[in-house]
Amino acid sequence: MSKKIAGIDEAGRGALAGPVVAGTVIFHEDSEDLQNLIKELKDSKQLSSQRRSILYAEIIRICDVGVGIISAQRIDEIGIRKANQEAMQQAIDQLRNTPTEILVDGRDGYFFTDKKTKNKQIPSTDIIKGDQKISEISAASILAKVTRDEIMDHYDQQYTVFEFRNNKGYGSALHLKLIENQQYTPIHRKSYDPLKTLLTQMSLF
Repeated sequence: MSKKIAGIDEAGRGALAGPVVAGTVIFHEDSEDLQNLIKELKDSKQLSSQRRSILYAEIIRICDVGVGIISAQRIDEIGIRKANQEAMQQAIDQLRNTPTEILVDGRDGYFFTDKKTKNKQIPSTDIIKGDQKISEISAASILAKVTRDEIMDHYDQQYTVFEFRNNKGYGSALHLKLIENQQYTPIHRKSYDPLKTLLTQMSLF
């Protein structure tokens, strides 16, 4: 059996609002299109939004992909580390093929199971700055970020004052000022400061 290496990465871990999103990618058999994609892959944070979108479409077209999305409410319930684990397992479960190995960006020591057998663990390796070193992880990074950015763009239309289209739920000056003024939404993470501290203070008075 040929090896099926899955790269996996997440987006939104440090955001104050919105979900955490995981993406995973397995490259299909070698082709000219795949080689051209690999040449262009970089850490998604180093790419323009337009370039990420173009590569995203190509990744979807020629790769085996999966996406996992965990809400802010779930993050508050179980913590961001477990939420990341759930998002990544969701993403792995969506792949058409079962990976023979998973390469994970970071060093959290997550483990993954095969949905077909439920109990069989899939070997995985943590790689620090993997999105800069491993093409499959770079592709997964783009998949996760573009998916999450689209979600936050949708929320921008629902909660216009927060300008989520610009800050994607992270702590921009405007975003922090609104929270300081006791403004927040159902998609805000109540377990994250400064909202966590604000809500604690409000409960005392």
